[in-house]
Amino acid sequence: MKKTIPLSLAVASALFLSGLSATGKAKDSSSATDLFEGPLLDAKGTEVSKDALAGKTIGIYFSAHWCGPCRSFTPKLVKFRDANTKDFEVVFVSLDHSSKAQMDYMNKTGMKWYTMPNRSSAANALAKKYGVRRIPSLIIVSPDGKTITKAGQADGSSNAGGALKAWAKKSS
Repeated sequence: MKKTIPLSLAVASALFLSGLSATGKAKDSSSATDLFEGPLLDAKGTEVSKDALAGKTIGIYFSAHWCGPCRSFTPKLVKFRDANTKDFEVVFVSLDHSSKAQMDYMNKTGMKWYTMPNRSSAANALAKKYGVRRIPSLIIVSPDGKTITKAGQADGSSNAGGALKAWAKKSS
């Protein structure tokens, strides 16, 4: 008896094996954008393309408004990010109690960067992946998605002027 494979399965398999997506574009299997499953939102809560992160060093920022040390560090990170937007971007992973609290915190502190939906399974998976046990926590990843440091907060605080260059050196 001859077995047949459904056409859709055959096409999907061929695309996978060839390294192409369904759109015909080459898949970037080693990109920092691959770290973020599900939607990425801007500071207004609107879904945005993950392509905005391509080619940049990324700080994954775990924080919450109710956290005193977070409220102290966040303005420093805002200033650092805003001075380095060409090569650096932040993705906020909120541990706030609600989406409203998350967006209020972002607006109040001037976070003009991207965020993941509040307490989403994708956000929780990132916290688990990086072993986040306390906040604030700033994980720095290279444009190709490799972890540069889990001590981004300390690096940014002690060497704000040279942190980005140091991270780039570590990633190469």
